[in-house]
Amino acid sequence: MAISNENNISQRENRQGEQQQNNTPEILTNPIYTPAFLREQIGKLMRVEFLIGTNNLVDRIGILEDVGASYILLRSFENDSLVYCDIYSIKFITISTTGVYGNMNNMNNMNNRYHYY
Repeated sequence: MAISNENNISQRENRQGEQQQNNTPEILTNPIYTPAFLREQIGKLMRVEFLIGTNNLVDRIGILEDVGASYILLRSFENDSLVYCDIYSIKFITISTTGVYGNMNNMNNMNNRYHYY
């Protein structure tokens, strides 16, 4: 009886996990959509160019922290602040292929590797 009860609980938990996965919008899971593709790039250094108005391009450089359906979060390369960016104004993204970064502490350690004390 106890084994049957445990099986039922396990099956219910599996169904709940499947429902939670099914509740995630396809735009965040299918890499044919920009947000899902960008989610695969989290942790990478990138340059993001935005179209402001009709002919003004502005860029931001940072480490991709998070991606939602309509936004991205970049950790600024210059001062470790988070920049919330509108995904719909993005025109170009250049993704670094040299590595994946965790946080600014790791970045600072990398910058200091050529200093001799």
